[in-house]
Amino acid sequence: MISVFQALSIIDQHTTILDSVVLPLDQINGSVLAEDVFAPMNLPPFRQSAMDGYAFRFGDPNELSLKGESKAGDFVELPIQANETIRIFTGARVPDQVDTVVIQEHVEKLEGGIRILKKPAKGTNVRAVGEQIKKGELVLKKGTKINAAIVGFLAGMGIAEVPVVRKSKVALIVTGNELQEPGTELKPGSIYESNRGMLEAALENELVDLQSSVHVLDNPDATYESIKEALKADLVLISGGISVGDYDYVKEALEKNQVEEKFYKVNQKPGKPLWYGKKGKTQVFALPGNPASSLTCFLIYAVAAIRKMNGTAKIDINLKKGKMKGTYVNQFEKALFLQVKEKAGELEVFPKQVSSMLVSFTQSNAFLFVPEDVKEIQDGDEVSFIPFKL
Repeated sequence: MISVFQALSIIDQHTTILDSVVLPLDQINGSVLAEDVFAPMNLPPFRQSAMDGYAFRFGDPNELSLKGESKAGDFVELPIQANETIRIFTGARVPDQVDTVVIQEHVEKLEGGIRILKKPAKGTNVRAVGEQIKKGELVLKKGTKINAAIVGFLAGMGIAEVPVVRKSKVALIVTGNELQEPGTELKPGSIYESNRGMLEAALENELVDLQSSVHVLDNPDATYESIKEALKADLVLISGGISVGDYDYVKEALEKNQVEEKFYKVNQKPGKPLWYGKKGKTQVFALPGNPASSLTCFLIYAVAAIRKMNGTAKIDINLKKGKMKGTYVNQFEKALFLQVKEKAGELEVFPKQVSSMLVSFTQSNAFLFVPEDVKEIQDGDEVSFIPFKL
């Protein structure tokens, strides 16, 4: 049985960034750039007014005759002479013959012209060509995670599509004869299936393409066939059937499908019976069937692999420092992932820390991480926690 950090290190060794795909801007938010981006043009591409006002030649008198106007997107070159001005609007092109814009609040309108009441310095309110970005300049580096501002920035340079690391393709399998769909009448000895909906919802927070999601009965042939089909994805998630019971067929089916085991069982609670392996470039996580164990292993290990594949993060347990509220005794000689409420760095442990229960997960936003060699945590102690978002 290996430690939490050994498990993460093994996953890291066997996880690589996926290949790239060229996508339009409306499909790239949250993705990672696969190549550097260089500016194809100057921004702004012409001298541009920063304000609504009047453009004039600095040095002319304060009273100017009005020659015309320049609106954004509707420019006409006007032969502006000395002692003349044009009405200009924000974003409009500034004619070549003038160099300064006075805001409209600082002028008095006259018949056929204006009087400048407060004269600005030369060049005021005129954005120079390339003031934001020069043509050919490196503007975004490979590996940059794309957000809404970057989408707008790329669009502003006239870029319609960019190469990004593609989404990871994920296949989800949930096993168990006892599972029934919610909304049906519960049979004696059965339970409602929660893991598939839970993991599907959790995957929505990640940059993935969920290729398939199936419920498989505890049958060796069905388990083998479902895994065989799922191995076409980049990452396979299996929930349940990985323990050593008489009807746990997942490990046997993985071996039959020639998936190479990298580790099995981690010295942690919840989530000890975690299995990780690989076939070719496809990674497989066989998660425990108990809901809290399944979700814990998904958030700590599978999400780390997904984010590295997508280029959005390195594999890291992402420990933060906080302060314990209350006390906790580690009786298990295992690393613990306790569901807690973190607020302003203070951590409160929920009472029901049981692998079969999700009730504490519904109220928590972080794990308190207790290393296996820590026996007790006192009120006010500095502790480590891992934030998560569901």
